[in-house]
Amino acid sequence: MPDSDAVAGRGVNTLEPFWMPFTANRQFKSAPRIVVAAQGMHYITDDGRRILDGSAGMWCVNAGHGRERIIAAVREQVGQLDYAPPFQWGHPGAFALASRLSAMLPGDLDHVFFANSGSEAVDTALKIALAYHRQRGEAHRVRLIGRERGYHGAGFGGTSVGGISNNRKQFGTLLGGVDHLRHTHDPARSAFSRGQPESGAERADQLEDIVALHDASTIAAVIVEPVSGSTGVLVPPRGYLERLRQICDRHGILLIFDEVITGFGRLGANFAADHFGIVPDMVVMAKGMTNATVPASAVAVRKEIYDTFMQGPSNTIELFHGYTYSAHPLACAAGLATLDIFAEESLTERARALAPVWEDALHSLRSLDHVVDIRNLGLMGAVEVAPREGAPGARAFDIFLECFELGLMLRQTGDVLALSPPLVVTEEQIGSIVDMLGTAIENAD
Repeated sequence: MPDSDAVAGRGVNTLEPFWMPFTANRQFKSAPRIVVAAQGMHYITDDGRRILDGSAGMWCVNAGHGRERIIAAVREQVGQLDYAPPFQWGHPGAFALASRLSAMLPGDLDHVFFANSGSEAVDTALKIALAYHRQRGEAHRVRLIGRERGYHGAGFGGTSVGGISNNRKQFGTLLGGVDHLRHTHDPARSAFSRGQPESGAERADQLEDIVALHDASTIAAVIVEPVSGSTGVLVPPRGYLERLRQICDRHGILLIFDEVITGFGRLGANFAADHFGIVPDMVVMAKGMTNATVPASAVAVRKEIYDTFMQGPSNTIELFHGYTYSAHPLACAAGLATLDIFAEESLTERARALAPVWEDALHSLRSLDHVVDIRNLGLMGAVEVAPREGAPGARAFDIFLECFELGLMLRQTGDVLALSPPLVVTEEQIGSIVDMLGTAIENAD
């Protein structure tokens, strides 16, 4: 990266002032990977190389990069209405996007609360769950249940219900009143499963044990990713999510699907809720909602939840919660344009049609040295490699770096290489993604 560019007259532009999130800062700044442009399926680096995007940025650029329709919509919106306060005011885009989203969602998930990131949307959903039970006269329902190896963002609520150790251990006790289900990963029985593993649905029954321990009357909500993404694409066993829904119904517990990753076509359906045929009580969404062009997120709730709040005098604020940038005009413009692209180009149907091609390509890497598991569902996938003795994650990180040198972007988490290409990916590009990953694995020691 050039070090001679002046920054607002304050001196030289260097890498050092930026404290990068979820990044080994010292390692990165010693050998930076800088992208300066993006178009279609590729990023362009500062030295002019084309990098095939095998991870849709960070699970979010589902319609591909540089979409002119989205760019034009945002440009037009900023020239017309750059900002509108969301408290006690509104603008047309907010209501239009909420209407479009509610029409896409299954069942009676028909009201949408906007935020700005997946983390904010998760914390919003948890607060709505607690407030909902209080509205119903069950203020004693305060316990929140997450799951081991779950990721629900970086807010205090999401970190508390999340189940990734490294994301939690630096921050003390976090929120009280939180418990965790066991994760669903069972490599001894399900390694190299194609799609959903056949065994493991009984792990959902642990929720009954948690109910027995704490009593159902204290539990407000269970939150899970339908497919755990950031921890390495952990696909739920057949029947697992259905059992969770049944147990929650039995005990009056809200079920929240965190679909920040799985929403907007990733599994070949609008949402994972559609793919699995389950209607949760809330759906958390972000990332692909605006094709990542402008940060935005939302929580969709079932009609009964919304109606529960709509009591008392009509001039009374029903939920004391929100954000300065909720339903930002630029985000709404980007979201509406993104949904137009999805509809006109049938991107969700395209993802569904490509899923078997993706599955076959990924599983072709099974025989390579170091590969211990391959997992996939829709256009999500993961290749797990054996750790080096005494150095967990090191081999996978070297493969990640080698992929960059070969011209491929993917995600590395622990000993897992995770992939989620934009839904505009071609069969030829799927072949290139897998070929480059295979070469990087073969070159790893």
